[in-house]
Amino acid sequence: MDLSAANGERIAELEAALAAERQLLAAERVQVAQLTQERDRLRSSHEALRIELELLKRRLFVAKAERIDTEQLELEFAATLAALDKLAGMSPLPHEESEDDKKATKIKPKGRRDIRKLALEEERIEISDPLFEKLVAEGKAEQIGYEESCKLGFKRGGFRRVVVARVKYQATDNQGESCVETALMPPELLPRSLAAPSLLAHIVADKCCDGLPLFAIEDRFARMGVPLDRGMMSRWLEEIGGAVGPTILAAAKKDALATAFCISTDATGISVQPTPRPDKKRQACRRGHYFVLLADKDHVFFEYTPHETSAFVAEMLEGYEGYIQADAKSVYDILFRKPGEKDAVGDDLDRTEVGCWGHCRRGFWEATVAKSTVAREGLARIGRIFALEEAWRGDTPETILRLRQAHLRPHLEEFFRWVAEEYPKVQDQRGLLRSAFGYATRQRAALMTVLEDGRLVLDNNASERALRKIAIGRKRWLFVGSDLHAQSTANLFSLIASARLHAHEPEEYLRDIIRVLPHWPKDRYLELSPKYWAATRVRIDPGELAAEVGYLTVPSSTP
Repeated sequence: MDLSAANGERIAELEAALAAERQLLAAERVQVAQLTQERDRLRSSHEALRIELELLKRRLFVAKAERIDTEQLELEFAATLAALDKLAGMSPLPHEESEDDKKATKIKPKGRRDIRKLALEEERIEISDPLFEKLVAEGKAEQIGYEESCKLGFKRGGFRRVVVARVKYQATDNQGESCVETALMPPELLPRSLAAPSLLAHIVADKCCDGLPLFAIEDRFARMGVPLDRGMMSRWLEEIGGAVGPTILAAAKKDALATAFCISTDATGISVQPTPRPDKKRQACRRGHYFVLLADKDHVFFEYTPHETSAFVAEMLEGYEGYIQADAKSVYDILFRKPGEKDAVGDDLDRTEVGCWGHCRRGFWEATVAKSTVAREGLARIGRIFALEEAWRGDTPETILRLRQAHLRPHLEEFFRWVAEEYPKVQDQRGLLRSAFGYATRQRAALMTVLEDGRLVLDNNASERALRKIAIGRKRWLFVGSDLHAQSTANLFSLIASARLHAHEPEEYLRDIIRVLPHWPKDRYLELSPKYWAATRVRIDPGELAAEVGYLTVPSSTP
């Protein structure tokens, strides 16, 4: 009995030890599972950070051109692209060229340019040889011509003094008393200003065309012998921008909203200097926003807002009816809501959203950072869409629309069928690929709008190019002084961009506008916009226009 009891106790001890070991093993398994889960989470986080770092490197060093080896894509997805071409009824693509064709069309070098063809002031320097000149004087030789070559020189431009001489008159009244009167000063955009229109236009061009900060302009003027304070130049810029906004630009925008077929828009940020505190403590700059509006090929407008909101977008495009091309920012959604829907604009105007295939392609380009084959296939498919569009660039809108319906529509429909098939596979996975597919899915209707009219374009790159001047400028002058100064600057950028759109030299156009605007009738400001300026300028007396100051004869409204 004692042995049996001892064995029982021993067995009980062993079972208890076994149970304890099992509990310990279970706890260790739970711990291992937790550590494995933590490891997987850290690996996933590490991969996400690696992809984000790689994406940032791409954006910084590969540039925003979204470069990709198209030949490699063609090789990788040759079968898929061949099937798409067959589906679209275009094989081979009309834009494709053989290597022999490329060699045949290669531009031959033209050698050194002929400077004599340039319209430049000429300074002639004749170089003689003393020995031969002595022989010529002795009648033993003669000059038979010159061997000429040209160099490009630079002569520093200079300020000039504009003397405004107003005639003084002495007259005798009926009582026999004499009085002296001076001729009245003609109207000026900036009365009593030190600067003539040509200098004002030069400063605007330096700041808004070349992106020079005012301190650099101030330094350059000082080196030229004419010191001008940057604060004074800043006030000039603000007053000029404030003058052209409610006059020329207001008339041009009214014309654009009434007649434009498609308005392209985009936005970028800008730093705004804060209002000084009473205690004079330093503050960080506020962030404002510049919107750009491209109304067909007629007008370009920049609009400033302290806050990028749907309400401002609705106000900015109030009264416009037609196509609007933008990225997929939520602030634009208000424009396309129907009356009765939440936050609708409140009018019954018909606005149609046009998507940007450039933004769609960018999502797949960024997703290739994760070495995704699916993302590369998306790039290949979108690349073929752009290649087709390139094939008929320059044709009439009617021809483009017909070709799109026949050949581009199958590509678009097949692309979105492929997106609908692939998106569910990654819908629950956070990452760049899900974002790319999500963008394409949500924007399908907007991206298909290009099939409605041959005048529409695939991407919104024109708006991004217009904003480049803002982006370059803010790297140099860093911030604007206030909200008011920001809008004045936007007005100047608008005039310059529109002037370039219509092939006007910006500085010359600005000089003429500053000269003419004070004399122009209020109901005819549209004639001074870049779109109509060429027709208006030929009707103005050239002598009066060339004068920096003086009265101007306003021509009739009809030539």
